[in-house]
Amino acid sequence: MGLLLLCNGGFMMLATIMSWAYKDGVTLQIMLASLTTMFIGISFMFITRKHKKEINKREGYIVVTFGWIFMSLSGTLPYMFTDAIPNFTNAFFETMSGYTTTGSTILEDIEILPHGVLFWRSLTHWIGGMGIIVLAIAILPLLGIGGMQLFAAEAPGPSADKLHPRITDTAKRLWLIYVGYTAIETLLLTVAGMSFFDAINHALSTLSTGGFSTKNASVAYWNDQPIIQYIIIVFMYLAGTNFVLSYFGFKGKVQKILKDQEFIWYSVFVLSFTLIAAVIIYFEADVTASSIAHPLVWGEAEGAFRHALFQVLAVITTTGFVSADFTMWTMFLTVLFFGMMFLGGSAGSTSGGVKVVRHLIMIRNGIMEFKRTLHPNAILPVRYNKKSVSQEIVFNILGFFILYMLAFIIGAVVLGALGLDFETAIGGAASSLGNVGPAFGQLSPVDNFNGLPMIGKWWCSFLMLIGRLELFTVLILLTPFFWRNQ
Repeated sequence: MGLLLLCNGGFMMLATIMSWAYKDGVTLQIMLASLTTMFIGISFMFITRKHKKEINKREGYIVVTFGWIFMSLSGTLPYMFTDAIPNFTNAFFETMSGYTTTGSTILEDIEILPHGVLFWRSLTHWIGGMGIIVLAIAILPLLGIGGMQLFAAEAPGPSADKLHPRITDTAKRLWLIYVGYTAIETLLLTVAGMSFFDAINHALSTLSTGGFSTKNASVAYWNDQPIIQYIIIVFMYLAGTNFVLSYFGFKGKVQKILKDQEFIWYSVFVLSFTLIAAVIIYFEADVTASSIAHPLVWGEAEGAFRHALFQVLAVITTTGFVSADFTMWTMFLTVLFFGMMFLGGSAGSTSGGVKVVRHLIMIRNGIMEFKRTLHPNAILPVRYNKKSVSQEIVFNILGFFILYMLAFIIGAVVLGALGLDFETAIGGAASSLGNVGPAFGQLSPVDNFNGLPMIGKWWCSFLMLIGRLELFTVLILLTPFFWRNQ
């Protein structure tokens, strides 16, 4: 915890530098938040300096869950100290939304915030996005949860028996790829016409599949500059893929990428849903909602495709950027986008949701159950990437999905009990649990979460946390047997 807070304070110092560079008047306040966080972190490390550094399985759950909570608590300080968000509940919601890369916001007017605060807001995304990759590839498989064992064996690094060098090596390489992608997108967006400040903030949000923007209209602010939206589309797509595949790509192992079944189906889903949405937008949707003008010409066809591709990727990868209000694109597309909130990107990416690989294995297991009914004596294993998947992982994934849907139902019921209408309640629960950002009803892409009651904001913060940390990691801490002495 101490080390995490020390790192968090260091990132706040970057926001301090940005604040100083733009002379926004809150440099001292952000610096004070940074020093406070680092002081608490150093104090934690000093108090526990004589304790053993070994972490067992149970402690792993505690470190992961409380790490996110402590980071979010300390992350409220720049908002509170600068009076950008003086209310603690609102500040915690915004910070949790940042670290979990959800992108839901309570802010009514983003553009009036100081540059240092806006940069810190985007940084929380970036920190949380990389954190979840390292968790998914290096830590969660050790805890035996989330079905992440499937691609853990494919992660680069020494052999599996050299555990610690493997984790360290994997994390370093993924950090390099993550930082590299962020730098490249920042450069491209700047060249395409964004200011450097807007470019680096949107790059931080894109690679983390977060969705915080520096503009009230989100990426719709640049609807008259398609090249900017296409650049963001490319990096949203990359952020929604398994980052280990990016590593293989840089090593020249392109065949490994093209043969990866999750990558193939992820691409198929994106393309299929985009074509469906583009055709409907072109012929039926409210053209004013998607910034497409009559008459029906090539420019409109390009706009229909671009907005469809942008919003499909924004929802599937759970980035949450907005180029148009997709809730106005006919009722069919509203339902389609709601379903996409449960799809998610690839395992080992920064996206939220259930993840494509889990859907694939559940569907294949269902098909195999039919075959087993017809041939009860046959041995019919579920296969993924031409390898047999153990029953343990299959049961783990089925258990995860049941728990995920149960959490969604309970989440929606609680929001309904707080007075939200049906569309808003189910949209808010799906969006928070899947770390998507924009939802439906009163929480649509053109609205925000400020209208939620205080309890509703804390509840959505909890849903964001359990959704980001793969459910089991957090919920196991709520069971009595976890805390019993072993």
